[in-house]
Amino acid sequence: MSQNYILELKDIAKVYDNGVVANKGISIGFREGEIHAIVGENGAGKSTLMKIIFGLEKPTSGSIVWNGEEMHFQSPLDSIAAGIGMVHQHFMLIPSFTVLQNIVLGDEPTKFSFVQKKESRKKASELAKQYNFDLSMDEPVKNLSVGMKQKVEILKLLYKGAKVLILDEPTAVLTPQETEQLFAELKKFKESGHTIIFISHKLNEVKEISDRISVIRKGQLISTHNTEDVRLEEISELMIGRKVEYLYDDIKSEHTSRKEAVKIEHVTYKSNGIPLLNDVSLTLKTGQITGVVGVEGNGQSELVEVLFGYKKPESGSVLVNGKNIIGKKIKDIREEAKVSYIPEDRMHQGIAATASIKENMISSFYDAEQFNHKFYMNQKAINTVSDELIEEFQVVCQSGETEIGSLSGGNIQKVVVAREYYADPDFLIAEQPTRGVDVGSASFIHTKLIELRNRNKAILLLSADLGEALAVSDHLLVMYEGEIVAYFTDMKALTEQELGLYMLGIKKMDKQEIWRKMHEEA
Repeated sequence: MSQNYILELKDIAKVYDNGVVANKGISIGFREGEIHAIVGENGAGKSTLMKIIFGLEKPTSGSIVWNGEEMHFQSPLDSIAAGIGMVHQHFMLIPSFTVLQNIVLGDEPTKFSFVQKKESRKKASELAKQYNFDLSMDEPVKNLSVGMKQKVEILKLLYKGAKVLILDEPTAVLTPQETEQLFAELKKFKESGHTIIFISHKLNEVKEISDRISVIRKGQLISTHNTEDVRLEEISELMIGRKVEYLYDDIKSEHTSRKEAVKIEHVTYKSNGIPLLNDVSLTLKTGQITGVVGVEGNGQSELVEVLFGYKKPESGSVLVNGKNIIGKKIKDIREEAKVSYIPEDRMHQGIAATASIKENMISSFYDAEQFNHKFYMNQKAINTVSDELIEEFQVVCQSGETEIGSLSGGNIQKVVVAREYYADPDFLIAEQPTRGVDVGSASFIHTKLIELRNRNKAILLLSADLGEALAVSDHLLVMYEGEIVAYFTDMKALTEQELGLYMLGIKKMDKQEIWRKMHEEA
C-alpha cells in the first residue's frame, strides 16, 4: 500500500467463537486529509471493522498499521491515545455535566494533583473557535439540541488529539440544515489534515461529502472508488446486487373512501410541569400512512408512549375504532384495540436479546390459543409460524433456534417487523422502523408497511429519514415543541429543505389550516 496512508488495514479477518465470519481478509488504506466513506448492507461487517480500528474488538488475523507502525489496540483507550476517535450513533455524554466537563472528562490537565481548569477551558474554547463550533462551555449537555450534542462529541475527540475521526451514521437524527452545517465542519477538518471515516446508509450524502468510497459486502471488501468516478446506482448495486429506489406509487392501492381509525383529541402530557405534548389533536384514517417528522425531543417519543400506554396524559383522549385507550394496559391495547408497535430501540424494547428468534417472533402473542395450550406451549405451531416469517421477511440466520442477539441489526429489525406485521393490527405505530438498516432491507420494510396500508390499516410512521417519510407517507406532519406545526397532503410538492424550516420552528402553519388539511378526504 501507498506510504500516503495514515491508517492501513491489512488482511483483517474476524471470526467469532460461534463460527460467524464478520470480516474476510479486508485491506483498506485511509489517507491523511480525506473523507472516506464505508458503505454496505446490515451484517456486511462495517461495524465489526470499525470496532477493530477503535479497539473494541480484536481481529482474528491481519494487522493495523498506524503511521507506518503496526499496532495492537487492546481497548479504545489505546486507539484514542494513538490518535483515533469514534463518534457513536448513540452519544456517550453525561447529560448533567456541562459542555466543558464532558469535553475534558478523563483528560483534565493537572499540576501537583490539582485540575487546571483555566488551561482546559482555554484549550477547549480555542478548538471550538477554530472549527466554528458555537458552544457555551458552561451549558449542561441535557439542554442541547441533538446537533449540538454531536459537536460536543466531536470536540471531545479533537481535545484528546484525534487525527482520525470515525463517524457512525452521523446524520441519522439531524435536520437538512444541521446536516449541511456538519458537512461544512467536516470539510474544515479535512482541510486541517484530519481523516474522516464516514459510515452512512444515506448514499446521496455519501456521494456529496466523501472523497473515496469503500463497499463491503458479506464481510469482504468489494471495491474502493474515487467518489467522483462512481454513480449512486453503481454504489447501490455493489452493496446489494440490485438497484433500489424509494418509489412506491405503483404498489400503493387506491381507496374510494377512508374511515376514521384513530382520533387523538386535545392530548397534553407534562413532565416536571413542562408540557412535552401541548394540546395535540390528530385524526388517522384507514388505508393511510401518516408520517411524523421533527428534530428529536419535540414530542414524538411522548406521543408514541401515550398512544401505546406507556404514559398517561394530563388531559385528552385517544380513540382507536371508537374506544378510548387512555389508562388501558399495553396488553389490552394490543389485543382489544388491535394496536401493534415497532419501537425505535429494537435492542431494549423490541427483543429479548438472549432468547431465540422463534421465541421473539411470538413474544407479543405467546398466549394465543394456537401457541398456548394452558399446560404446554405448542412448539410445532411456534416453529411453523417462525419458519414462515423467517422466509417471508428474508431473515438471514441459521434457524429459528438461533439467539436473536447474534444477528445483525438489520435482521433483528426484520424479526421485530415480522412479529408486529403478523399480529394483523388495525393500527400500527412504526417508530424509526429502518434506522440503522441498509437500503435493501429498508425498501423491504417499506413494502411491508405499504402492504398493511393496502389492507386498510392505519399506520403512524415516525422517521428521522426525511426521504423515507416523503416516499412512504400519504400525509405528513411536523412536530415542534410538543405541537403539530405543519400538515401536508401532497408529498410530491414537498422538499426536505422546506420540512427542515418547520422542524426548526422557523415556519409554522395556522392551526385552522392544519385542521382543514387533516380532515380533507384523501
